[in-house]
Amino acid sequence: VQLQASGGGLVQDGGSLRLSCAASGGTFSDYALGWFRQAPGKEREFVAAISRSGGSKYYAEYVMGRFTILSDNAKNTMYLQMNSLKPEDTAVYYCAADRRLNRGRYDYDYWGQGTLVTVSS
Repeated sequence: VQLQASGGGLVQDGGSLRLSCAASGGTFSDYALGWFRQAPGKEREFVAAISRSGGSKYYAEYVMGRFTILSDNAKNTMYLQMNSLKPEDTAVYYCAADRRLNRGRYDYDYWGQGTLVTVSS
């Protein structure tokens, strides 16, 4: 499966952005999907994940209550709605897919190219 992330940009502290991850080349509903991010000089970290059915969702504690992960099987697209953004959310955001729902970056077999989110103070 191929993944294409989009929707990043520059936003002020407290603002919102919605990231999208479009999937192709596979059966969308066969995959659990996740969002990860990597800030300059830091390791890639887990943000959120959603099961194949959309019935189970995981969030990292540092985004819980601010970010929402969604999937639309009809559009083969996953979303990350990010509200109340903070400067520390600045990073390149990556979407990923795997057969199983996981939080670990090494558990995902398929990755998109990343989209940059910059939150200014």
